[in-house]
Amino acid sequence: MPDKVLTTITPRKYQQEIYETCKDKNCLVVLPTGIGKTLVALMLSINRQKAVPGTKTLFLAPTRPLAEQHEAYFKKHLPELFAQLILFTGKIHAKKRKELWEKSDIIFSTPQCISNDLKNNLYDLSEVSLLIEDECHRCLKNYAYTYVAEKYKEQAQNPRILGLTASPGTTKETIKQIAENLGIETIELRTRDSEDVKEYLQELEFNIIKLEFPKEFQEITEIIKTLYQRKVQELKNRKLLFRPVNKIVLLETQGRIMKSISSGHKNFNYFAGATACAQAIKLSHLIELLETQTLYTSQNYIKGIFEQANQNKSKAAKQITKNKEFNKANIKINELITKNIEHPKLLELKSLTQEFIKKNPKNKIIVFSQYRDTVIKICKEINQIENINAKVFVGQTKKISEKGEISGLNQKEQQEIMNEFKQGKINVIAATSIGEEGLDIPEVNSVIFYEPIPSAIRKIQRAGRTARLMKGRLIILLTKNTLDEIFYYASRAKEKRMYRAIDSIKSDLDSGKSITPKIKKKQETLF
Repeated sequence: MPDKVLTTITPRKYQQEIYETCKDKNCLVVLPTGIGKTLVALMLSINRQKAVPGTKTLFLAPTRPLAEQHEAYFKKHLPELFAQLILFTGKIHAKKRKELWEKSDIIFSTPQCISNDLKNNLYDLSEVSLLIEDECHRCLKNYAYTYVAEKYKEQAQNPRILGLTASPGTTKETIKQIAENLGIETIELRTRDSEDVKEYLQELEFNIIKLEFPKEFQEITEIIKTLYQRKVQELKNRKLLFRPVNKIVLLETQGRIMKSISSGHKNFNYFAGATACAQAIKLSHLIELLETQTLYTSQNYIKGIFEQANQNKSKAAKQITKNKEFNKANIKINELITKNIEHPKLLELKSLTQEFIKKNPKNKIIVFSQYRDTVIKICKEINQIENINAKVFVGQTKKISEKGEISGLNQKEQQEIMNEFKQGKINVIAATSIGEEGLDIPEVNSVIFYEPIPSAIRKIQRAGRTARLMKGRLIILLTKNTLDEIFYYASRAKEKRMYRAIDSIKSDLDSGKSITPKIKKKQETLF
């Protein structure tokens, strides 16, 4: 039993119950962020090492910092001589990785690293008696997770699979696909409201702050919406669009148009339709920025459209920038910025952070936003407040602004910021989606969503950053009568649908029904 090996930590009742299930069946474990998925993985690793001596555990995580975090957790709680632990990275030479693989008992890695090694025949997975895939909602399509799982099911002599996630997806089809890819036999689901979990969590105060969308902003947005509707109507008139439209539909339409052109349908209607569709996508994105982000973010996006036009990079951009109404909207945005007028959510955010830090200078806050330009603006604004030291937390992709500033943090820089946050040197982090999963983010007092997001998975990941070890606060800023409202209700509906789907699939698995997704034959139609 793991308790004879584990002397530094005692599993909670629900962790013990989940472990008992995982011992005997390939299991998908759905648990909120921060309530102990890794301990279940550790207990199961001990079980497999003892049950099938001389075999290996392979623990996959989507990023190197997360793989390092899991390795550190195992090292902390396993007796020193229990097993040989190793972290695989792309920086270790392939020949060396092959040697280390043979000597190791528990391997921590990203899926890409293992996938590449398997393709290069450095080793196989026959001796692996436990495969753990963290953040396994990524185990879809051609992602490396899926490849490793398939190889494992083919090669393992004593297979056992554990999938870990806070949110596997929102549709029954998606969850079934993940379960099928991992060979899942049962599901263990807990939420913050589960009776056996509740007692271990701190109180979470949840508030939605609804703000009026200013008249000046509405006037600008209406101009862009009129231009957008013209382009949508043009696509309909050209018989290239037939259904209710949103950004996803437009992107799909664009894909079909471009496929038709590349297949030899080089007539004027398709070329004109491609330009109209590209314009509609750009205008749709601008509407989202105006309604949900900051004027600074919108202004930067418009500058990008003008740059594309000036450099002849986009016919759509050239046509947009020639439009008098578009230029009128651009002038209005610049006038508001000159007057130091900004989106009401930014003003509310400044007020909230000032209030929280004033109450207790030791408070820690994470602000999430979808866009880099927005988190940069947020950081700049709240750093003007007394006793606030905020830093931007973004992904590795480097982007150079017009002022020559480079945004983009490598993994070492990300970890340094997290360490400063833990030590209290900084008390506010303004983060993009990089902060939602895959990093060891310390407990925070407040999580603020600068905007609601339509993804249930990302909403759950964001919200899981607070109210674990101490009381927490979750605040969503929402601008009334804008896309903010649509996104908020969309994610809420998807989250409810997700839990219903998980319950249904668990019921099917436990009763022995097949959950293999039926593959529909695709009809070859252009539109």
